[in-house]
Amino acid sequence: MKKYFYPVVFEPEDVGVSVYVPDIPGCMTQGDSIEEALENVQEAIGLMLEDIAPEHYPKPSKPNKVKLADEQFVMLVPFDKLAYDRKYNAKAVKKTLSIPAWLNNMAMEQNINFSNVLQKALMNELGLNR
Repeated sequence: MKKYFYPVVFEPEDVGVSVYVPDIPGCMTQGDSIEEALENVQEAIGLMLEDIAPEHYPKPSKPNKVKLADEQFVMLVPFDKLAYDRKYNAKAVKKTLSIPAWLNNMAMEQNINFSNVLQKALMNELGLNR
């Protein structure tokens, strides 16, 4: 999976920083510092795009085309869908599959954890490193 880069508007407040993503309606958050606001906006982007297929993500604007008010500034913020899913969508899902009885018997005798083996095999097959 690739990373997506969205221009994000940061606005310093008396206490903390407010942020919003012009290309994703309703995507806004804040933080006590720029660093915290940056982390929070990456999570907010994930929440807003969670139920959208990546091919339908809003197209990012060019940072120099974003209209700014006094004190505001824009930064390109990366959104890594895979990292987001690993952090927030790690809930296990039940899968039903079939293997030959002889293979099942051998694995059971060796106390093999089927879920663990399948996860490792899928990660390997997909070229993902943990």
